[in-house]
Amino acid sequence: MQELPLSKVYQLLEPGPVVLLTTADKGRANVMTMSWHMMVEFEPPLVACVVSGNDYSFAALRATGECVIAVPAVELATLVVQVGNSSGSKIDKFDAFALTPLPAQRVAAPLIAECFANLECKVTDTDLVNKYNLFVLEVVKAWIDPAQINPKTIHHHGYGRFVVDGEMITLDSKMR
Repeated sequence: MQELPLSKVYQLLEPGPVVLLTTADKGRANVMTMSWHMMVEFEPPLVACVVSGNDYSFAALRATGECVIAVPAVELATLVVQVGNSSGSKIDKFDAFALTPLPAQRVAAPLIAECFANLECKVTDTDLVNKYNLFVLEVVKAWIDPAQINPKTIHHHGYGRFVVDGEMITLDSKMR
């Protein structure tokens, strides 16, 4: 074994696909790139996510208690990075990056038409927001684009490096 710098641990345990998180506050929609999230419960589906207090979306998520998690396929990778490298306090990211907002049914935040999945979420737990910027979200409505067949997601490994989903395998499991 060889010692690994602690700054590289994230690259080993990245939580899942890079997603886009949309919010809407006072009639203004915003979108940010997010990779710090994880499932914490199957039913109802609960997602824990970290939204930095420095992100423009933080205040909207805290004020409204709702958002959409949109899951992009690898074809949107460059756009996802551009969204993450810009601030909603300075530009309208939907316009700047030609993203198509669609109305959600259960939250004010928009779905993103270009993404293969969209999850309407409501904040259910804010106990760790002040300490870690960690919100727990309940998925209250889920959408999938059937036209996007076998989409591949991207996974952030830090410093501009990403991994694309690979081959899927199926093994016996007692999970349903």
